[in-house]
Formats: sequence, C-alpha cells, structure tokens
Amino acid sequence: MTDQSLDAFLSTAHETVATFPEPFREMAAEVAVVVKDWPAEWMLQDLDIGDARDLTGLYDGIPLTEKSTFDQPTQPDTVWLFREPILLEWRERGDVALRDLIAHVTVHEFAHHFGWSDDDIAEIDRWWE
Repeated sequence: MTDQSLDAFLSTAHETVATFPEPFREMAAEVAVVVKDWPAEWMLQDLDIGDARDLTGLYDGIPLTEKSTFDQPTQPDTVWLFREPILLEWRERGDVALRDLIAHVTVHEFAHHFGWSDDDIAEIDRWWE
C-alpha cells in the first residue's frame, strides 16, 4: 500500500468490514467509520492517555451486549482510526504491511462494538508479540 491518505485508510477499513462473516457484517453496518490524523484531546482525556501516538483507534458507542431497546442514541456508534499513530506503529514495527495493520485496528475496534473487552480480544489476538 503506497497510498497513505485518509481516504486510503478509510477504504481499507470499509474493505475489512466487508469481509466480516455474518452476522457480524450486518451488525457492523450501522457503525460509522471515521479516519482522522490524530485523536481529539477529549478522547485522550477520557482514556487517560498522555501521548496521542499511543492511540491508533477508538470505539465510541454502546457495545451491542449493553444496548437496550430503551436507549435513544444521540449519535451513531463510531469506530475512529488515527492515521498518524498507525503510521508510526507501522514504521516502528517494520514487519507488517500497512493494510494489515489498518485492518487489525479496524477489527479490534469493531470487536469492542460487539461487546469484547481488551482482555477478551488479547486472549485470541496476541498482535503485539
């Protein structure tokens, strides 16, 4: 992947979601995907993260396992991908294709939408090793 633009990241994320098996693909359809260069300050503060380089993605919403028919959404659930931190990790790792890293972050954030915790995800995805 030579194109490192915001649009290329978004395209890769959408292609990744399109490969989800059913019923996950259908459950992911209502989630907005947004790519920005850096996370917003409020995101870092909410997560108690001091360095924006440490946040490659974020799920902002109510996980499906916690939703109720009584919930009145004020905004769509959103998966955020942060281009600059992803590019930094990709350069530092040097052992993974950029498309694969974008796909990994996308899947990780959608796993939160499906109700998985970071610990749940780590049990089956030891990406950092």
